Amino acid sequence: MQLKCSVGVTAHNEEANIGKLLEALLGQELHCVEITEIIVVASGCTDNTVPVIREYQGKDRRIQLIVQERREGKPAAVNLILKAAKEEICVLESGDTLPGPGTIEHLVLPFTDPKVGMTGAQKIPVNAPSDVVGYMSHLRLRLEHQLSLEIPRLGELIAFRKVLDEIPPDVAMDEAFVEALVIKRGLEVRYAPEAVVYNMGPTTIGDWIRQRRRNYAGHLHLRRKYGYRVSSLDNAKVIRIALEELAGALRIILYLFWVGSMEFLSRMLGAYDYYIRREKHVVWDMAWTTKEVDVTGVDKPEQSKRGGP
Repeated sequence: MQLKCSVGVTAHNEEANIGKLLEALLGQELHCVEITEIIVVASGCTDNTVPVIREYQGKDRRIQLIVQERREGKPAAVNLILKAAKEEICVLESGDTLPGPGTIEHLVLPFTDPKVGMTGAQKIPVNAPSDVVGYMSHLRLRLEHQLSLEIPRLGELIAFRKVLDEIPPDVAMDEAFVEALVIKRGLEVRYAPEAVVYNMGPTTIGDWIRQRRRNYAGHLHLRRKYGYRVSSLDNAKVIRIALEELAGALRIILYLFWVGSMEFLSRMLGAYDYYIRREKHVVWDMAWTTKEVDVTGVDKPEQSKRGGP
């Protein structure tokens, strides 16, 4: 028996990504899960988002398009998806993300357990971590991943049972509201790290602050009006995880210093052997602790996907 789900996509001026997103959804590797419909809400789009969606409608009849002439906020778009969705399990994805090949399968499979009411994917940034803002995106989502392994903090791509008919229009953080409602109904919220969703983080400090500012304000409103606090507002847990990350970074620095010091000492001794003692070490002074190779517990390298000759 397959688990059936409706997939909803919210989009505003997503012509650069919506085609790739629909392609990724249509090409999902599914075994125990079936996507019966893909509902795309295009809100106030002024670019080619709608024509691109219509083009994909011609390729697959499961794609439905709902056009909002003006942008009314994400809750309004989500409510249109909830109204149109026919399956008990809804998947909700932002139009500026991309799912991995098996993401929907991993996201929906936990619903075989009737106690599960909501699941969320692991967010993977595609920013280059070489610049400051890109590294900030990688670090923040790495910390969020560690936090979600303890207490789920879901967003960008979620799946949930239809335990609600609509989201209040004043709720900016729709995923967190669904999370609160699912928990209130006595159902479980689970993090599905095998289900990955790729997104582009901010590339400027201004956009970084703008995004984090609006998210925090939305979470504060959710806590004040609806009495629900997302896990990322638990400062004690966030600080503990951040300190663990810091400890790991300090450990690497210490190890680098130790490796560098030992390498410097070894090179000085090697120079002494060669220039002073005239020793070329043709017959090695054996390092006996290197003589037994045990691969137990060693991570295997990924196999190359390149075909043979």
